[in-house]
Amino acid sequence: MDDQSDMIERIVAFVRGIGISVTEDAVAADSFLSAVAVVKGGVVVDRARLQWPGDILHEAGHLAVLEADARGGAVPDDRALELAAMAWSYAAAVELGIDPGVVFHTGGYHGRGPSLAQTYAMGLYVGLPELVAAGMAHGPLTAPEGAPVYPAMVRWLR
Repeated sequence: MDDQSDMIERIVAFVRGIGISVTEDAVAADSFLSAVAVVKGGVVVDRARLQWPGDILHEAGHLAVLEADARGGAVPDDRALELAAMAWSYAAAVELGIDPGVVFHTGGYHGRGPSLAQTYAMGLYVGLPELVAAGMAHGPLTAPEGAPVYPAMVRWLR
């Protein structure tokens, strides 16, 4: 197995381990991401076309930050949820011990992926307020004593 296959396996195992289904199948060429899609509350990966394994984490993040009863439908086009998914996927990369540049790659975020990775590396956590409001993470200034502080998560699913 090559490095990319190993990374894909680690990411898929993590996502499945927190309770989000991941299946492998063809993804429509006109989907938002070319090789990863959210379908019926799970993530579908077109491994033959997958160039950016971090996209799996980002799409799983969209599902993770939704209320449980909303995960089966379409992912809403909502800026706050997008920011929460970004923060969630960064925390997941840290948890997995992979370079956040895998999530914030050159092919994503309208070419701003590397600058987002740098923003998170500087401790400027875009989307953290949304995770805190959802009870998924604690910020550094508001965490109860002894509680995990972001990028550690209180829980992975909303």
